[in-house]
Amino acid sequence: MTNNIELTNFIKKNITIEDEDLKMILSYFKTIKKSKNDILLATGKISQVSYFVKKGCLRLFFIDDNGKDVTRYIAFENQFATALVSFITNEPAQETIQVIEDSELLYITHDDFRHLMKIIPKWKDFYSIYLEKAYVNNSKRLMSFTILNASERYNQLFKINPNIVKRLPNKIVASYINISQETLSRIKSKVLQ
Repeated sequence: MTNNIELTNFIKKNITIEDEDLKMILSYFKTIKKSKNDILLATGKISQVSYFVKKGCLRLFFIDDNGKDVTRYIAFENQFATALVSFITNEPAQETIQVIEDSELLYITHDDFRHLMKIIPKWKDFYSIYLEKAYVNNSKRLMSFTILNASERYNQLFKINPNIVKRLPNKIVASYINISQETLSRIKSKVLQ
């Protein structure tokens, strides 16, 4: 078993779990290294894997009706990432998972994930907490597009997740908060003054 201290800590932060059960869960995760710009899941493919970022960054994005690249989710260290709707429904993904920085990832297959929920009740609890957090985050993001202007969205992002602004190119940051790169440049230059 590889050294999974980050994943161990992440799981223990969310649920109380016996060491034996934790050991069993960790045994189902495998390690892979991926390079910047690698595609882990292409639009139209079924999401069969959930990733945990040990090092690096992943992004989930789709192309809207106007051909615009829209970033839906960004995962840095100690975060999970998968095309969740596809992972749950077993239908083709509407989005792509791309590696943004050279990354070291732990991954678990859909079948192993489901198997663990049958044999370890605490894993079901963990999944439930994960889904609740994902739902809350998505709802808050969607709401911010309606009730906050571009500048407020940028400031909120900087407060909640400064890594996105500090580590990623403007193109991705702009696509994540649903503004143009030009607007983002203006906002950033005002902030710097």
